[in-house]
Amino acid sequence: MVKVITMTTLVAGSVSCAGPEGKRQAEEPFRWQIDAFDDIKVLRYRVPGFEEMPLQEKTLIYYLNQAALCGRDILFDQNFKYNLAIRRTLEAAYAGFDGDRTTPEWAAFEKYLKKVWFANGIHHHYSNDKFVPEFSEAYFDELLAGVPDDRLPGEWGDRQALMAIVKPAIFDASLYATRLNQRDGDDLLLTSSSNYYEGVSQAEAERYFASMADPDDPRPVSYGLNSKLVKENGRLTERVWKVGGMYSPAIERIVYWLEKAAGVAASPQKETIEALAEYYRTGDLRQFDAYNILWVEDTVSRIDFVNGFIENYGDPLGYKASWESNVNYRDDQATQRTWVISGAAQWFEDHSPVDDRYKKKEVKGVSAKVINVAMLGGDCYPATPIGINLPNADWIRKEHGSKSVTIQNITQAYAEAAKGNGLQEEFMLREEDRRRVAEYGLLGDNLHTDLHECLGHGSGQLAPGVKGSELGSYGSTLEETRADLFGLYYLGDPKMAELGLVPGFDVAKAQYASYIMNGLMTQLARIEPGKNVEEAHMRNRKLIAEWCYEQGKADKVIEWVTENGKRYVVVNDFEKLRELFGRMLREVQRIKSEGDFEAGRRLVESYGVKVDPELHAEVLERYASLGIQPYAGFVNPVYTPVLENGEIVDVEIGYTEDYAGQMLDYSENYSFLPSKN
Repeated sequence: MVKVITMTTLVAGSVSCAGPEGKRQAEEPFRWQIDAFDDIKVLRYRVPGFEEMPLQEKTLIYYLNQAALCGRDILFDQNFKYNLAIRRTLEAAYAGFDGDRTTPEWAAFEKYLKKVWFANGIHHHYSNDKFVPEFSEAYFDELLAGVPDDRLPGEWGDRQALMAIVKPAIFDASLYATRLNQRDGDDLLLTSSSNYYEGVSQAEAERYFASMADPDDPRPVSYGLNSKLVKENGRLTERVWKVGGMYSPAIERIVYWLEKAAGVAASPQKETIEALAEYYRTGDLRQFDAYNILWVEDTVSRIDFVNGFIENYGDPLGYKASWESNVNYRDDQATQRTWVISGAAQWFEDHSPVDDRYKKKEVKGVSAKVINVAMLGGDCYPATPIGINLPNADWIRKEHGSKSVTIQNITQAYAEAAKGNGLQEEFMLREEDRRRVAEYGLLGDNLHTDLHECLGHGSGQLAPGVKGSELGSYGSTLEETRADLFGLYYLGDPKMAELGLVPGFDVAKAQYASYIMNGLMTQLARIEPGKNVEEAHMRNRKLIAEWCYEQGKADKVIEWVTENGKRYVVVNDFEKLRELFGRMLREVQRIKSEGDFEAGRRLVESYGVKVDPELHAEVLERYASLGIQPYAGFVNPVYTPVLENGEIVDVEIGYTEDYAGQMLDYSENYSFLPSKN
C-alpha cells in the first residue's frame, strides 16, 4: 500500500446529504478539515453518487460498512495488549469528568485521547513511539476520582488492579517504549510492544515458522497470518483469530454482517463473501487462499471490499497481519486510465530492466480500477492508504493475478485540504520545478500510484525454492521500494506517451523532483528529533532517494544547494536519474527473487534508516513555520437505514464534523472485545 495525491481534483463546493444535516451542508461549502491536534489533521471525504445508487447497492454497502466497523477493537488489541483497557479508562474519564474543562491540563488530556483514538493505541501510528502525556499523573487521578467503578473496564477485578496496568503504561516512559522495533541487532520481538507474540523470542519464532514451511509446496499458506504466537507450559502455540478462538466476539459480529451482505449480493460476489465468512469461522489459511482467489477473479462487481487480517507491516518478522477493512465502489470514468495500464502489463514486464530470470513469462489476471471508499475500518482508519494491491501471496499473484486500486475520493480530500499550504514554495528551489509540479504534479502522483499498485507489486517472480519470507523484517520496506521503483522508472518511459497517458517527459520530471525532495527532506518532518526512520514506506522513499544521490554523485545527477541559508535538493539530470531507478530496480528485484537477506539488510540499513540531525532540525523548523500537520486521517460518513415493516427501503448518508463524537460512538456501539484478551 502507498499514499500519494490523486490526479483528479474536484472543486470544493456543496454536497447533498439526506436529513437536516444534509440540507445544511447542501447550502454551505464542504469543509474538508474538521480538527487538528499535535501533528495530525482530521479530514472528511465525500462519497459521490451514493444517493443515486440502486437500493441493492446501498444495502450491500451498508452491510459491508457494519462489518468494517465491528473489527475496531481487534486492531487496538493487536497494537498493544493493554490498549483496550487504556482506551476505555480514558473514555470513562473524558465522559465522566464534571470539573473545569478549560484548563491547560484538560486540553493536554483531550489531545492525548485524540491521539490514542487516531493511532488505535498509545503508540504513534507512523513512528511507533509511545505517546508522552502532557498532563500529570495527579491530574489523571483527579479525572478518574468521580468515575464510578462500573464505568471502568471490569476484567481486571477492581480499580486498583486496573490502575496497576493502565497508569504505568501511560506514564512510565521506560515501559513499552515502541510498538515496533526494527533496530538491527536487537531481539525484535522482546523489544516490541505489539501483541502478536507473548513470551517468545525472535529466534524461537523464526525457528517455529521455519519448521512449518514445506520447501516443496508451490502454494504455501501464509503461515502465522491470523494468530498470536505464545508460549504455554514451555511450548509454542498459536491462538488463532477465528470464531471460537481469540477475538471471537468481534469476529462473530463481522460474520453476522457478512452473511447479511451475502444475502443481497449477486454472484460471483455472493460466493466470495460466503468464502470469507467461512474463513473467519474456521481460521483455516487454505480457506483464506480460496477466498482470495475468488476475490481477485471477481472483476465485474462494482461494489467491492477488503476485510480481514491483511498487511504484516506491524509485525517485526513479517508474519502476523493487522485487521483492516475498506468498503468501496468503482469509479467507471476514472478507471479507464488504469485499464490502459493493466492492458499493457505484459509489455511492461517484458521491457523491465530486471534480470530475465526474474520476469514473469506470462502476466496473469492484472486488474486495476479507480475507486471511491464508502467506509474505512481497522488499520485503514482513521489514517488510510490511497493505493492498494492485493492479495499478498506470491503464488496467487502468479497463478491468478492481483487487484489494484487507486482511491479517488481520499486523494481528492488530501488535495483539497493541501491547497495553498506553501510547501512547494518553501522546499522546492527552482521555479521551473514548481511550475512543472503545478501543471503535472497531480497527474504524475496518480500515475505513479497506478504503476506502483497495478503493476509494480505484481511484477517479477521468485527463483525456484524461494518462498518470499526470507527478507524478514526488511521485507516490507524492500517490497515497497520495488513497487515504487517500477512506477518511477516507467513513468518516464516513452510508452506512457504512446498509450496516451502523459503529454511528455515533463510529467516524470515533476514526479522525480517531488519524490527526491520528499525522500531526502520533507518526510523528515514526520520524525521526532533524535529518531531514525522506522516506517516501511518512509524507509523505502529515503532508501531510493539516498541511493540515487550516492550513485549519481560524480555526475551531480542530484545536488544539494544552499541559498539564503536554506538547503534544497535539486535534480540536474532527469534522464540519468531514470537510469538509476532502473539499476536499483534490477538489484532490488534480484534481492527479492533470490531471498538475499544480507544484501537487503545492507541496502536498507545503509540508505533508509539513519537521519542527519542537522538537516532534520532545519526541516522541522521550516516545516513548523508553515503551520502544517504532517499526518492526516479521516472520519467516516454516517449511514442510516430507512426501514418500513422491518425492511430497508433506503440508506441515507450524512457527513459528521465531530471527530471525538464519532470515536465515542464507535466505542459505544462497535466494541465487542473484553479489555483483557
